Amino acid sequence: MMQAQAFKRLSLYQVDAFAGQVFEGNPAAVVPLETWPDDALLQAIASENNLSETAYFVPVATGFELRWFTPAAEVDLCGHATLAAAHVLYTHLGYRAPRVAFATRSGELQVARAGEGYRMDFPGEAMPAVKAPAALGEALGVAPVEVRGGSDYLVILDSEAAVSDLAPDFHRLSQLDRRGVIVSAPGDDCDFVSRCFYPRLDINEDPVTGSAHCALAVYWAEQLGRASLRARQLSRRGGSIDCEVQGGRVLLTGGVVDYLLGEIRVPWAPG
Repeated sequence: MMQAQAFKRLSLYQVDAFAGQVFEGNPAAVVPLETWPDDALLQAIASENNLSETAYFVPVATGFELRWFTPAAEVDLCGHATLAAAHVLYTHLGYRAPRVAFATRSGELQVARAGEGYRMDFPGEAMPAVKAPAALGEALGVAPVEVRGGSDYLVILDSEAAVSDLAPDFHRLSQLDRRGVIVSAPGDDCDFVSRCFYPRLDINEDPVTGSAHCALAVYWAEQLGRASLRARQLSRRGGSIDCEVQGGRVLLTGGVVDYLLGEIRVPWAPG
């Protein structure tokens, strides 16, 4: 006789991170867990959510273990979903400590309240200058002023309008040898602007990308000669990030707005 499949109900919070109002910033789903299920289930939920990131956390002695999944794969670092996870803990789950520590693939990440938003303490990423493949400029349809390389390509253009007007060939971008492409320029009304493209992760354009600002803040602090910077990501939704470089760390501050509070029903193997 066939055994009935067991199901579990889990809370799901969908919030807009790096946002001042709903429908702005970058949406993320957050699913609090008591224990880790199979990775296949984590990936299936993220694929079903079809958001740039779904974050999961589990309580441990030092704080929480935190993991992030795109619709296609687990990733090593995600800023906006970390912001979202901290918001869910503080706003919905009664967390009261001055800061929350997340154990992640990128080491310990700390988040604290900052006014009406939250401040994340992330590792900075210094990107060296690299020789760009011809396919990079061809896929973007522009001639870069400068190209740096790390986890992603960082492409510098000469104006905010040049970044705003980009119409990339996402198929060609997906064939490059880095995770994604960050394009940036000096801002008209802020210190710098950017757009971020990750077609290899099934995210053609990410609305607001905290992890990219770990590299962007380091680059622009060096170029502008100051540690505190105001950034704007020029996606269709748009979003703002305050950045501060402190040694090898980058502090990223932004707001979070609730969009959906709900429950999902998923298959769950008994422990």
